[in-house]
Amino acid sequence: MPADLADVLSTIERLWPVAGAESWDSVGLVTGDPAAEVRRVLFTVDAVGETVDEALEWGADLVIAHHPLLLRGVTTVAEDRYKGAILARLIRGGCALVAAHTNADVVERGTSAVLAERLGLVDTRPIVPSAGPGGVTGDGLGRVGRLAAPTTVGRLARQLAEILPPTATGVRVAGGFDDPVETVALCGGAGDSLLGDPAVRDADAYITADLRHHPASESREQSRLTGGPALIDVSHWASEWLWLDAAAAQLGEAHPELELRVSELRTDPWDFQVVQ
Repeated sequence: MPADLADVLSTIERLWPVAGAESWDSVGLVTGDPAAEVRRVLFTVDAVGETVDEALEWGADLVIAHHPLLLRGVTTVAEDRYKGAILARLIRGGCALVAAHTNADVVERGTSAVLAERLGLVDTRPIVPSAGPGGVTGDGLGRVGRLAAPTTVGRLARQLAEILPPTATGVRVAGGFDDPVETVALCGGAGDSLLGDPAVRDADAYITADLRHHPASESREQSRLTGGPALIDVSHWASEWLWLDAAAAQLGEAHPELELRVSELRTDPWDFQVVQ
């Protein structure tokens, strides 16, 4: 028997409460009839043309995307604009869309928690506890923990390259290849806002995505004076893609009647790079 979208939305709310989202975020149901039946659910980081193609060709009734399609102000959904075109295609195809973004970052098995687990970190704790206005005590943004066995910056970067799906930009590092690492801080997605956090400053390495020039440069300069972490910069998409399997497993436990799929399409925006 298929589930009603309303029933699935209730489970999504239990797993990733909307109250945990940051105030600037836009999460929850984007389009879809709560009374509609749901048989197939596609998980993806981004609701873009290719993943919508995949969903409709597969016959999905629901797409759960990590990144919101309508995060910033939208004044038109005309179909000569990509957001309008995507929404129109989903509506015509009878496929609902839900965004689980920062509300999926701060929960116990959120994006950073899954990455920390894949790295084998132990004694993990949030970098920013209870992020979000309705965050649950003990959960929060980012994670910091210890490696089961000490390693080096270079080996840690290589481990990340093996864990994460490949992208054009790969793994970038600021730090000595042989510098020792035992304590690791990380934040899935864009995390340069946490560069000054004490938990990050006290770590041997900080893993995140979208590190910009000035914040990264300032962090390195401060580290030369007072110590600080090596910086490991990975693809935003790749750092969050790992969460999709965990999210699908959680939804599947609650709704074994659903057919679930994790999109393996790379929605990282970069196609190639030229190394000088």
